[in-house]
Amino acid sequence: KKILIFDLDGVLIDSKENMFLSWQQVQKKHNLKDIKFNDYFKNIGRPFNDILKILGINKNHAEIKQTYDNESILKINKIKYFSDTIKTLKTFKKKKYVLNIVTSKDIYRTKKFLKNNIKFFNFIECASKDKKGKPNPYKINKIIKLLNAKKSECVYIGDMHVDYITAKNAKIDFIYADWGYGKKFNYKYKCNTIDDLLFLIN
Repeated sequence: KKILIFDLDGVLIDSKENMFLSWQQVQKKHNLKDIKFNDYFKNIGRPFNDILKILGINKNHAEIKQTYDNESILKINKIKYFSDTIKTLKTFKKKKYVLNIVTSKDIYRTKKFLKNNIKFFNFIECASKDKKGKPNPYKINKIIKLLNAKKSECVYIGDMHVDYITAKNAKIDFIYADWGYGKKFNYKYKCNTIDDLLFLIN
């Protein structure tokens, strides 16, 4: 495997507190106090509007998303990288691996969170109105096409079951990030910490 495609939240960055505070603001502003953060959180990885539909929220999606995104940016200081993330990315780059991101976060917030570390990645595919998000494999397939790569060379690293389904739909291998937010399933490949990837992928 020479082409690594990472999910963002729960894999590279620990953003759970940021998400909690953002959803708390949504609850207050849009009278959604009955829909708890855990209900939202267990569906992360999917496009935001898809999560709202799953939660039974069928209107005001644009306004709700704006509230969430604004609060997320205001609380950006609550986001941090998981331990050894930057060190591991540097090692992969030194070894000539091609690093990419597929996330359900929008491009503006993704760039805000990554800051100068965006330099590690060849391609970053984010949420967009015109293209389907996970579990649709479009964004993974787009990166593979842009790199003119073989699917056998690629792997998607994610922490949610929807990430696994996305990789399966794209017909590439999947590595479960056990340090992330998802429930534990019997995945074929998994790592306990991000630097374990250095030993699994070769």
